[in-house]
Amino acid sequence: MQLYKQHQIKIYNSLTGQKEIFKPINEGYVGMYVCGPTVYSNAHLGNVRTFMFFDVAFRYFLHLGYKVRYVRNITDAGHFEEEGKVAEDKIASKAILEKLEPMELVQKYTNLYHWAMTQFNNLPPSIEPTATGHIVEQIEMIKKIMADGYAYESNGSVYFVVVKYNDDYSK
Repeated sequence: MQLYKQHQIKIYNSLTGQKEIFKPINEGYVGMYVCGPTVYSNAHLGNVRTFMFFDVAFRYFLHLGYKVRYVRNITDAGHFEEEGKVAEDKIASKAILEKLEPMELVQKYTNLYHWAMTQFNNLPPSIEPTATGHIVEQIEMIKKIMADGYAYESNGSVYFVVVKYNDDYSK
C-alpha cells in the first residue's frame, strides 16, 4: 500500500531554515545516508541515539510504502582529532592498548556495534559499506568538489567552502 500518497511529511531544511514538504527525488523511493560509527570502542547511548532516530525514520518511510535504500557506513580507518591538536589515529592507538591488529580491533567493535543495535531492535541498513572499501571513490569525489570550487587544501587537509555552497544552492 502506498500510504505516502495520502500523507504529507514536513522536514526542517537546515539550508533554507524552513519546514518543507518532503518530496523524494524519485517518486516512491527514499535514499537515506547516515554516517555510521568509527569502530574503536563500544557504542554508548550517545552514539545509539542517532541510529535510533534514523531507524524510526527508516521504519516510517517503509510503513508509508516507500522503497528505502538506507546506507550507513562503518568508519574502519583512523579517525583524527580536530585541527590544532596532535593527530592521533584512534583505531591504531586502541589496537596497541588491546594488543590487536587494527583490523582485528575494527572487526571486534563492528561486531559489538551490531550487537548493540540488535539490543535496541534497530533494523539493519540496506547497505553498510566500510570507509576503507571506498578510498578511491572518496579521493575522486574530493577532487571533483575541489575542482568545482567547493573545497580547498591547506596543510594536508581539505576544507569546504560553505559560503560558496550556500550561495549556489540556497536559492
